[in-house]
Amino acid sequence: MAETPNSYFSGLKDFLSDRFSFLDNYNRFVKRDKPLPSWSESDVQDFIASDPVHGPVLKTAREAVNYGIVGSAVGAVTTAGVCWKYSKSPHGAVLALGAGAVFGWTFGAEIGNHALQLYRLDTLAAQTKFMEWWEKKTEGRS
Repeated sequence: MAETPNSYFSGLKDFLSDRFSFLDNYNRFVKRDKPLPSWSESDVQDFIASDPVHGPVLKTAREAVNYGIVGSAVGAVTTAGVCWKYSKSPHGAVLALGAGAVFGWTFGAEIGNHALQLYRLDTLAAQTKFMEWWEKKTEGRS
């Protein structure tokens, strides 16, 4: 007997919720009636200075973003340049610019991950602690 569509989607939902269970850490901050206000760089620096455990981890994770930005710029320019050199196609160069930016970001993020050894740190916990800290601070409970 074949499965009913509802049982299939229920099984798929269970499978995906297991694979993406890390998103549950953010549900409390994302699914709010009133969203958290934006924070500034000085707010992040205040958290880094105030939390001796998670502050340095968050700082390192924020530094890793620079690797992705540089990789994205290099990938976009070089891929679009090669495309333009060999095809002289404007729409191809624009598509290559976008694809190169995505590929460059991916490779840059991996280089940053290894260079700063993010695989040894629990960046998810640091980001969650920052969100908890920001929630308390904006609600006047700090």
